[in-house]
Amino acid sequence: MTEGTSLPHHLRGRFAPVPEEREATGLTVRGTLPPELDGRYLRNGPNPRPGEAGGHWFTGSGMLHGIRLRGGHAEWYRNRWVRTRELAGHPFVREDRTLDLAATPANTHVIRHAGMVLTLCEAGLPYWVTEELETVGPYDFGGRLRTAMTAHPKEDPVTGELHLFGTGFTPPYLAYHRVGAQGELLDSRPVAVPGPTMMHDFAVTEHHIVWMDLPVVFDPGLAGRGGMPYRWDEEYGARLGTMSRAPGSADVRWYDIDPCYVFHVGNAYEDAHGRIVLDAVRHDPAGFRHTWSGMGGSTGFGGPTRFGGPTGFGGPAGRREPDGSPAVPSVLHRWTLDPGTGRVAESPLDDRDAEFPTHNETLTGSRHRYLYTVSGDGVAKHDLTTGTRRLHRTPGGRHAGEAVFVPAADGSGEDAGWLLSLVSDDHGGAGGLLVLDARELTQQAVVELPYPVPAGFHGSWLPEVP
Repeated sequence: MTEGTSLPHHLRGRFAPVPEEREATGLTVRGTLPPELDGRYLRNGPNPRPGEAGGHWFTGSGMLHGIRLRGGHAEWYRNRWVRTRELAGHPFVREDRTLDLAATPANTHVIRHAGMVLTLCEAGLPYWVTEELETVGPYDFGGRLRTAMTAHPKEDPVTGELHLFGTGFTPPYLAYHRVGAQGELLDSRPVAVPGPTMMHDFAVTEHHIVWMDLPVVFDPGLAGRGGMPYRWDEEYGARLGTMSRAPGSADVRWYDIDPCYVFHVGNAYEDAHGRIVLDAVRHDPAGFRHTWSGMGGSTGFGGPTRFGGPTGFGGPAGRREPDGSPAVPSVLHRWTLDPGTGRVAESPLDDRDAEFPTHNETLTGSRHRYLYTVSGDGVAKHDLTTGTRRLHRTPGGRHAGEAVFVPAADGSGEDAGWLLSLVSDDHGGAGGLLVLDARELTQQAVVELPYPVPAGFHGSWLPEVP
């Protein structure tokens, strides 16, 4: 076995970290970039430094990749590590057993709210960075944020408010926060849950917050072993909860669901009958075990397993159904919560693999027709009205990342706009920024990057502000 193949899956191939910060200008564009794309595409992801141990894909030091588009040209590409306290060598758990919420990898997402660009990692505080990717420092909303911050806050397109939550290892295990359109933290309240779970995402609707209390739990016995101290716990149960968005409300109505795990939400809304509809990517217990072990995690099913990679996040296949057919570790799924009856209905929206769901964020919290996912090595468009799916495949050895939707200025329809996806190469080749027409799912342009870009997590389009 060669040195390369002896590495964990999340440190080789398209996941292999890059060893240094780089930049390039005057990038080559194949096809035609829409002149309307005037701004920066930024994406975050784990990138351990040379010699840094990487026990789990989720734990590598955060690195931002950015591409500046303007006037039909790609002006620059650059990558920068987020200069966190962890990167400087400070431990997350201090000697007195208190937590340093600024000593995290800041490696999961990057957003802009109220003019501030924040890199996010759910274990601690966000980090403020410039639009040129230089780190300013940890950000706690003027001292008012005293918990960790989710990597998946939701901005209400109507009010401009940012809804977010933080989880903890000790009570209160869950806290809700609301940030105003101008960036001020307006509201913080604890939310009662029975234990410290790995709550990675949530949803908002016009009147509700939707919680996902699922059976992947913090295990202190796994802490300090170089990976993620979470495991599946069948006894914990699985449920969804709805909480009013009214100021001061912390009462949650819970709905038991079939055991599963959800990393990522597509969108949620309230239908004409007052029911709450949640669309997300569902991992069944075996699918979660498969994905989690491939990333480097303990499965909680009797120890780590070796399936060969995080399939639900674009890794190789390995798990099979009893009949020998390839198993699908994660699919788009819908839950419909009925407050009138207290019942929940659930069903798959598609039977093919999916992760990293995105949508037109001008409809966050409102009814949507389309979702976009990473499926296999390409990008899929799901029409939830017709129940059909269209797939754009990337060429051999190249794999698309999360597809960020950029709406067209004319607002002529929910799917009028473009999808931006950073493409990684399994063989160490250079990366690229794929630009798709979201309506037809056809390739409009590719920005060729001169360097490899490892597979990562989440990004945002930051339009130029006049």
